[in-house]
Amino acid sequence: MTEPAHQRTTRASYDIAATAYADLLRTALDDQPYDRAMLALFAELVRTTDAGPVADLGCGPGRVTGHLSALGLPAFGIDLSPGMIAEARKAYPELRFTVGSMRELDLPDAGLGGVVAWYSVIHTPPEQLPVLFAEFHRVLAPGSHLLLAFKAGDERVHLDQAYGHDLSLDVYWLPPDRVAELLREAGLVVDARLVREPIGYEKSPQAYLLGHKPL
Repeated sequence: MTEPAHQRTTRASYDIAATAYADLLRTALDDQPYDRAMLALFAELVRTTDAGPVADLGCGPGRVTGHLSALGLPAFGIDLSPGMIAEARKAYPELRFTVGSMRELDLPDAGLGGVVAWYSVIHTPPEQLPVLFAEFHRVLAPGSHLLLAFKAGDERVHLDQAYGHDLSLDVYWLPPDRVAELLREAGLVVDARLVREPIGYEKSPQAYLLGHKPL
């Protein structure tokens, strides 16, 4: 399958910025009580099913993977950027991290007890999100849970510079109702959602969607 152009530019941009990104966000969860609360709720739900490991898809430097592990989940990370995976392995050598694409996950059908996509779908054009959500559905075990976090809105923001580096990165702010609709069309059930106002450096509301794959 031909790799989409947005995926190539996303990989290249995060390879460039990997070290700076990891340094900037290493302790970001310490200042994000809503983020920690949503991750804790997800972890509690996953523990009730015990359906398999949890994949942090688009894991970046592994900070959320590490947090999920600290919450008692058998978490591992996958990211498009080899630079990000190198940072994750350096920070969390006890956890498993691999390079891969959310569009074509090298994972068996129905093998996961949970999927987290933490601000990792925001670089995919909205019309291509059904491809990702179909993969999420494929790899999730029946009854297992899904957590998405993303910037709420309805626009594309292009970055030529970020994290102290020149790069080329599109960021899509997504309408929560539309994301929920796409998840349902992929066969997933949306159980809860939260949209909060921006905090600190954030420029848009932030959205969280919790769902599951039906039995």
